[in-house]
Amino acid sequence: MSIDPKRSRAVFQKLERDLIKLSSKPQAESVHRFRTGTRRLQILLGELSPKLDRNEKKLLKLLGRIRKRAGKVRDLDVQSAALRSLKVPREPRRKTQLVNHLIELRGQQENKLRKAVDGTTVREIRKRLKRATKRFNPEASRDPLAVARAMLERLNRAAEPLTEALLHQYRILSKRARYAAEFASPSPKTEQFIAELKRIQDASGDWHDWLTLTQTANQHLGDVRESPLVAELHNVTGAKFRHAVAVLSQMRGQRETESHHAARPSVPAPMDAGRKTASAA
Repeated sequence: MSIDPKRSRAVFQKLERDLIKLSSKPQAESVHRFRTGTRRLQILLGELSPKLDRNEKKLLKLLGRIRKRAGKVRDLDVQSAALRSLKVPREPRRKTQLVNHLIELRGQQENKLRKAVDGTTVREIRKRLKRATKRFNPEASRDPLAVARAMLERLNRAAEPLTEALLHQYRILSKRARYAAEFASPSPKTEQFIAELKRIQDASGDWHDWLTLTQTANQHLGDVRESPLVAELHNVTGAKFRHAVAVLSQMRGQRETESHHAARPSVPAPMDAGRKTASAA
């Protein structure tokens, strides 16, 4: 299955627009869109294209540096949103203290991000994006669905218990696999596969967001013995982990069943009595 030309062109166009928005004002939405856009381009050029040229290597390197900076801002935006959604009757001052701490950290990281997207860097990236757009050939690329499935095969070890480390790997690979699959031409099979990946990504990503917030709270407020707020965050994170494990276990079970049925040899249907009688005659 080849890459959908419209989807591949859209990645270059959207990323350029998101880069300009990010350089003008790194709001939460523009930071998020830029990060997902750079990851999609990384999959398109680094995983689906036959070979990177010098321009593309330099382009991905420049984008990677900014994405790391944007990632620190994005993490703090997500932590702030999660914390504000938490209803904790006890320790309202501690919650306010932690919210202010996250706002302060966000300001520091935003300043570093602004420096990373200076005018010179933005102009160079836009120039290299235009070159990469002209060079990219969808017909010469690898099958997006095959690449996406191969990514997940690295972790399809049904007997291995789902630890936090393994769930973290699934979180990253399901995201990369989804971005690869989204370049395939639309079909019911493709949409079902993407929906499964999104379920894994959403559940594991939600767990990871709360885990990061809990770690930040631990550092700033102390451990569970010192703060009921931190204790509550640990409880929420544990529940998110169990939900993510349940979602992933269900998906793994479905894949195992599908593989078992696919591997089962087909048995020829028995001839009916009428055909046997006719043959005998």
